Amino acid sequence: MNAATATESLHRRLSANERYFDAHAEPIAHRCRELAERFVAGGRLLAAGASAADRSDARHVAVEFVHPVIVGKRALPALSVDADSLALLARPADIVMGFGADLSAAARLGCLTIDFGVPDPDPFVAQELVETHYHLLWELVHVFLEHLDARRHDPGASGFLYPFLESGDADPAAALEDVRRSVLIKAREVRELRAQTLGEDRPAVEAAAAAMRERLTDGGKVLALGNGGSATDAMDIVADLREPPPGRGWQARPAIDLTDDPAILTAIANDVGFESVFTRQVIAYGEPTDVLVAISTSGGSANVIAALAEARRRGLLSLALVGYDGGRVASEGLADHVLVTRCEHIPRIQEAQAGVLHVLRELIEEPAA
Repeated sequence: MNAATATESLHRRLSANERYFDAHAEPIAHRCRELAERFVAGGRLLAAGASAADRSDARHVAVEFVHPVIVGKRALPALSVDADSLALLARPADIVMGFGADLSAAARLGCLTIDFGVPDPDPFVAQELVETHYHLLWELVHVFLEHLDARRHDPGASGFLYPFLESGDADPAAALEDVRRSVLIKAREVRELRAQTLGEDRPAVEAAAAAMRERLTDGGKVLALGNGGSATDAMDIVADLREPPPGRGWQARPAIDLTDDPAILTAIANDVGFESVFTRQVIAYGEPTDVLVAISTSGGSANVIAALAEARRRGLLSLALVGYDGGRVASEGLADHVLVTRCEHIPRIQEAQAGVLHVLRELIEEPAA
């Protein structure tokens, strides 16, 4: 991938993002209201994916809704399920999100169905748009939950965040317009972050990809890890390495997701401690020819730091994708390659990191000139 190709790849991402969210800002606002109404009525969110990469998105949706990282926001009932289990588990009041999964049975049941089919020929760009889309649904559904509460209660401390809630009527049209504008603002923020991580920081991304490619060529494999939403990003890069996009002639690469096995994770966490859940697996699976890819929005997670230290002791190449100012991983140089997404908002960090992971995958097969 020469400089012109890399620049074109970034431009395609930025243009696709702008077109998609300009067209979908208002529908997303309406959909957030529909989700809020379903949740208030007792509905749950079920997310299902067809392929391994699709299932990483389904898991990402579930963890974000159940464990919101927006301080003070309520946990919402969400579950990642097998596509074949949807008809068995879904109830009429539920919301069902599909990633390459057949939602027809859920629709017939009366569920609110959301099918993330994005018409972009590049599956990596399409996934990046989808991730931003469901992040926006997760972030902005809370506006309408506050709005519905305001019909019955004083908005109190929420008033300064959502001024329209201060009116006695809690005007629904004002809520929709506020959310529509917020979609456009947040989409612009992720465009700016992608320009930083894939534009300004392109030499660092290329250097990391070249080092990974050398290890893989020598017979090494990739071990990937992260917590929460970052765990689903680890799942995604492993899926992309093992199952390349069709039609590109790329080689399938060996990769292991260290977040994948709940028996191993819970055994280590229970018997030793959560800080060791990745370290023990690096000891078990890691070899000097391998690459450890550690994904963290904070750059300070104890189990990530411990795994990076173990990888260094064992001679693995280490690559860390981190947010904020890079945390301890960046300040203490705990990885051989550290790619920092300079942002303090977790959804935007994860969206930019998804783009970095996809470009790394491209560069492994199509080196920079």
